[in-house]
Amino acid sequence: MERDRDSTVIGRFAPSPTGALHSGSLVAATGSYLMAKHCGGRWLLRLDDLDIHRQVPGMADDIMRTLELFGLQWDGKVAYQSRHLEEYQHFFALLQQSGIVYPCGCSRKEIAQSASAPHLEDDVIPYPGTCRGGNNSAVVRSWRVRVADEEISFSDLRSGFYSQKLSTSCGDFILRRGDSQFAYQLAVVVDDYLAGVNQVVRGEDLLSSTPRQIYLQRLLGFALPDYCHLPLVIGPDGAKLSKRDHLLSLQLGTATGRERPVLLDVLRFLGLNPPRELSGYPCHAILEWGTAHFTTLLLPAEGGPIPI
Repeated sequence: MERDRDSTVIGRFAPSPTGALHSGSLVAATGSYLMAKHCGGRWLLRLDDLDIHRQVPGMADDIMRTLELFGLQWDGKVAYQSRHLEEYQHFFALLQQSGIVYPCGCSRKEIAQSASAPHLEDDVIPYPGTCRGGNNSAVVRSWRVRVADEEISFSDLRSGFYSQKLSTSCGDFILRRGDSQFAYQLAVVVDDYLAGVNQVVRGEDLLSSTPRQIYLQRLLGFALPDYCHLPLVIGPDGAKLSKRDHLLSLQLGTATGRERPVLLDVLRFLGLNPPRELSGYPCHAILEWGTAHFTTLLLPAEGGPIPI
């Protein structure tokens, strides 16, 4: 949260319009908002809409209207991944020209059958490097980036020191698929660079993918943002919330009239102790209080349920 650079803090929230917001995504949105605003910074909104097959019609607008209902007003224009395809291609081509990207003909089934390493928390199957020396298949199913046999480490503002060796944890990972769709890891790195994002606050489920993004940032010469991975909201089954749990949607009618108590519960989940009288205040005033009192030192070490 405390930056040594003489630059304005720029944070962001980047939901995917594949479903309505839920309490877990509201925690991520609120946490990223409070952290950026506490530093006197800007808070941006980006819709990660690359995967057109999984998008739900009308959900992008519903996400924006629901955020506004909770007083979470973003700065500037909304960004859309689907409008950055030329930029992704530009940086992908730069990596290709450097010789670090190669075509791969392996199917997911073939990789799963040959994998011997345990899967990461985000269900990545470590790639065994089958096509590193040349693609013997007539089909190009993906384009992968070669990873170095070294540790990628960073200090998370909540979790502390985190390190991962990409060569054994995930192997050479995908930047672009055979159908020309760019992968999340490249898209998110380019998106944050284009927007000048220097503070990334998001759920702990994305912690294990951060070293891959740092690796790409270094390859492309991008400055590394500060990272803070928030505790996860646990669902009724004791696991991370699914897209069906704790929905908060203006369109579905599951948010209107509940915004103030829900927002106060989110602040408590983030380690804050809002005074009782805040329950009678509008959401923007609750967020002002949260902005003034937010600190990463209060973030809980573990996630848990949230009474919504």
